[in-house]
Amino acid sequence: MLQDKDRIFTNLYGFHSPDLQAAKMRGAWDGTKFLLEQGRDWIVNEMKASGLRGRGGAGFPTGLKWSFMPKQSDGRPHYLVVNADESEPGTCKDREIMRNDPHLLVEGCLIASFAMGAHAAYIYIRGEYVAERHALQRAVDEAYEAKLIGKDNIYGYPFDLYVHHGAGAYICGEETALIESMEGKKGMPRLKPPFPANMGLYGCPTTVNNVESIAVAGTILRRGASWFSGIGRPNNVGTKLFCVSGHVNKPCNVEEAMGLTFRELIDRHCGGIRGGWDNLLGVIPGGSSVPIVPADQIADAYMDFDTLRNLKSGLGTAAVIVMDKSTDIVRAIARLAYFYKHESCGQCTPCREGTGWMWRVLTRMAEGRAQKREIDMLLEVSTQIEGHTICALGDAAAWPVQGLIRHFRHEIEKRIDDYAANPHSESVMIAAE
Repeated sequence: MLQDKDRIFTNLYGFHSPDLQAAKMRGAWDGTKFLLEQGRDWIVNEMKASGLRGRGGAGFPTGLKWSFMPKQSDGRPHYLVVNADESEPGTCKDREIMRNDPHLLVEGCLIASFAMGAHAAYIYIRGEYVAERHALQRAVDEAYEAKLIGKDNIYGYPFDLYVHHGAGAYICGEETALIESMEGKKGMPRLKPPFPANMGLYGCPTTVNNVESIAVAGTILRRGASWFSGIGRPNNVGTKLFCVSGHVNKPCNVEEAMGLTFRELIDRHCGGIRGGWDNLLGVIPGGSSVPIVPADQIADAYMDFDTLRNLKSGLGTAAVIVMDKSTDIVRAIARLAYFYKHESCGQCTPCREGTGWMWRVLTRMAEGRAQKREIDMLLEVSTQIEGHTICALGDAAAWPVQGLIRHFRHEIEKRIDDYAANPHSESVMIAAE
């Protein structure tokens, strides 16, 4: 269990003021000059040693990502881009950071940019986040006023920070689509290579990081890499914000040690499952794009990257969506399939055509108007989408469907049998509505 003294986001719930003065009293901007004086290499090595893995979903080691940036400039400027396009259904952690603890993010931007030789950083914020943009802009303005950032700041490292408001597209959460959008083009992912560290924003070396990954950097460096790596489990260390929604008694956002068990997370912070543990059906542990895990497998599983990957799912953004036995699981996944159909940018044929096809088939299956042989056909098509697209949206659309068929095939078959036995029954008509 995470001790209070180890919490990084001490104002997650907004009980205190988010302004600069209050943030400094909580420890932000403390000794930043000393950290910068240690030099670029020290910061990158310390981040590597801390074992921090990217908090945006993929879990790539943050320090390693920073080290990909060219050491010497070839004349092109370097950029840091912070991905605040928090569009993954179920995820609501970054918005709390921007609302209530924005100075941790602003300070993190300065430190990370310094470590990568960037003199400008951009925070790309989700289109629907209007209040969050105002809160963040206020923090940025305060930092400029106090000369913490800007061309002639007190640290002697010229640095500008810009808040860029998106237009509300899920696809812009993908780093190269985000860069395209910032350049004023359609939010469509680029082919990689070249990777952003070589050719990113405006054709310059760029690193894209999640809000949480950047916001924890200052505290990690102040307290030391060994402090952070001492929390959690091997290869899955540090603190993590969990967003728990769905059928729990008290949905919440909470900062916890990485790798506590699902049962501990729910009992300690969410007041248990609605209707008790026997009523649990399944859990989507990392936002809607990771496969569902049934109750018996998830109950005592560790909530970390590796454990959930071994369960053929993923920690993703740690957006834990809990479903009890009242859930119509086939319709729930069909609803997710609709979301991915709607958000596909249409660049790759498997995703453009496949997402709509999967949604139509799943909608029929939810009503029972399907044949059992179509279940395997749906699974087959999902594997033809997965891994065959430029970005991971194809995978994100395919995985929930694969999870449904892997664990709840019997539900689909039961629907089909019920409909075949009585095509005009009331229950079938209700499902059809």
